[in-house]
Amino acid sequence: MKKLPLDRPSLVAWFQKHKRSLPWRENPTPYAVWISEVMLQQTQVAVVISYFQRWMARFPTIESLARAELVEVIKLWEGLGYYARARNLHRAALYLLEYHQGELPSSREELEKVVGLGPYTIGAILSFAFHKRAAAVDGNVVRVLSRYTALEEVVCQSQTQKKIWAYAEEILPEEEPWVVVEALIELGATICMRQPKCFLCPLNASCKGLELGIADLLPIKKEKVSVTHLKREVAVICFNEYVLLRKGSQGKLMEDLYEFPYFESNASLSVQEEVQRTWNLTIQFEKKLPEATHTFTRYRARLFPSIWKAQKRIEIPDYQWISYPKLKSLPFSAGHRRILISLKGVENEDFAY
Repeated sequence: MKKLPLDRPSLVAWFQKHKRSLPWRENPTPYAVWISEVMLQQTQVAVVISYFQRWMARFPTIESLARAELVEVIKLWEGLGYYARARNLHRAALYLLEYHQGELPSSREELEKVVGLGPYTIGAILSFAFHKRAAAVDGNVVRVLSRYTALEEVVCQSQTQKKIWAYAEEILPEEEPWVVVEALIELGATICMRQPKCFLCPLNASCKGLELGIADLLPIKKEKVSVTHLKREVAVICFNEYVLLRKGSQGKLMEDLYEFPYFESNASLSVQEEVQRTWNLTIQFEKKLPEATHTFTRYRARLFPSIWKAQKRIEIPDYQWISYPKLKSLPFSAGHRRILISLKGVENEDFAY
């Protein structure tokens, strides 16, 4: 990796002029930085803003987060995906309340003991909140630095990652290093994107990738994992004022999230037959609901939901009968939350909630 000197003055001047107004920048406390950075993982800034504001209003301190019920934490996170992030925030808050009086420590060694904090988040907290000389390398920074240095290596490899981190630390100044860290992230998020806007970049005069004409080909990544497409029949099974739901088991993909019963599409059996065969439960068809989609990890599922009435309420292993009023307070997986929302439009009053 070519250790080119970074044109810091141009980068900082651009950042001070063009940086976005974001709520976590208004008062970058360690807690606010931590929450915002975790939310921003795998999620666009525009989506995170409202979630961050609601979170900070409900959990203004680490102590308030620690004392909350996990189901409320998951519910407030609903829609952001990657729910392990929310569970880890709650676990970390409990740890910080017990061992650090409800505050984030300012040393890397202590931060590494906090569940859910990886190198990037630790670097961001040290840099933005505590104003220490620490790099924070996310996907935005990887794009900027690999293009700036014309790095023609697979950036997912551990050795390449180490090179990028070492370079990111080397180019930080002694005075106000956090400004350079945030400027690099901002540049990657707004200018040096997947399709770079090199003509607007403050570093275009010294960017090696642009000089060689390969900026848009970098960074080099491994091939994407192929997406598996699924088709699922979803049964919204009701009995009087109750709906049948399953809560995701611990360690499973949809842990702590609720879903309606579903079956992989099978042309040989109808939903009614699947339910009868699987649980010995007789159901009667009521209404079809709009199709929904659910994308998770490497899967994309098409969901075909319909409402059914059960003739009796029986206990079914791993499932619960939940009353209609309680549905609003439960966290659902993305696709099944769309089905829940569509239930509001059902004309039959029996299914209103």
